[in-house]
Amino acid sequence: MKRWLKISFSVFVGILLLAFGGLLWKTYGEAHNLINAPMSTRNLPDETPADYSLPFEDVIVTNPDGQKLVGWFIPSENGAVIIMQHGYKSTRSELLNEAEMMYRHGYGILVSSIRAHDYSEGELITFGLYEVDDMEAWYQYLLTRDDVDPDRIGILGNYYGGMLSIQFAAQNENIKAVVANSAFSSLNDTVSTSVEHFTGLPDFPFAPLIVFWAEQESGFKTEDIDATKSIGRISPRPVFLMQGGADTVISVSSGQRLYDAAGEPKELWFDPALGHVEFDSERAAEYEARVVAFFDQYLLDK
Repeated sequence: MKRWLKISFSVFVGILLLAFGGLLWKTYGEAHNLINAPMSTRNLPDETPADYSLPFEDVIVTNPDGQKLVGWFIPSENGAVIIMQHGYKSTRSELLNEAEMMYRHGYGILVSSIRAHDYSEGELITFGLYEVDDMEAWYQYLLTRDDVDPDRIGILGNYYGGMLSIQFAAQNENIKAVVANSAFSSLNDTVSTSVEHFTGLPDFPFAPLIVFWAEQESGFKTEDIDATKSIGRISPRPVFLMQGGADTVISVSSGQRLYDAAGEPKELWFDPALGHVEFDSERAAEYEARVVAFFDQYLLDK
């Protein structure tokens, strides 16, 4: 009997060790996939500005790490330019609808991409730790153009691109106005929601382990990726935030958290019925009216 109990206990311990090992291996793999984007796994643009009858130039810049980044420049009629930054593991074509909208109102658009996205070089995603350097490279490109008024540069970003837009504007006082559509407030705030969305795994016990492995591989700490710590530095420049109450990609509290941390002038458009980045598609007329009015007010002095 004692021998049987010893064997049973050994088997039980063995099963636990195998299960724990499987958990570690599974979460490591998920973390690796979330922060790495080799070209063979990426989404790539399926449209160009030509599909929207927009004049454009293909643009390439080099970031401080020597990586080439790809973008599109659409010329301005009023000297003002909006940098547009796509979301996590998305592409430039995500923003062509917004680019066409702003072009009709006389704005130039720089549709940017960042490392490890689109056709840009690099494979590691650090959620803003190094990507703000990519945004600076795009800003410096705009300063080389004679058709761009450096006092009339704004930025618009979706999701991850919205968070990057906030982080970048906080450190570059020459970005005069910021629009962030469905931007997450911080990694710690949104990790439970986002892990479940992107992996299909429940928050516990997977999210903490995925975060652990991501931190080990990337070198960043989740507490370092927190736009609520920087958004206040944008003031007195304006910020326009949008957040849907049916968002399943990021925490629905993100918009309010960012708004509370921002200085004046600031605006939050919260719609409880909308999902992730749905404002331009589900509320198209209102989206156009509000975004254009915002940039007109703060970039054109209308």
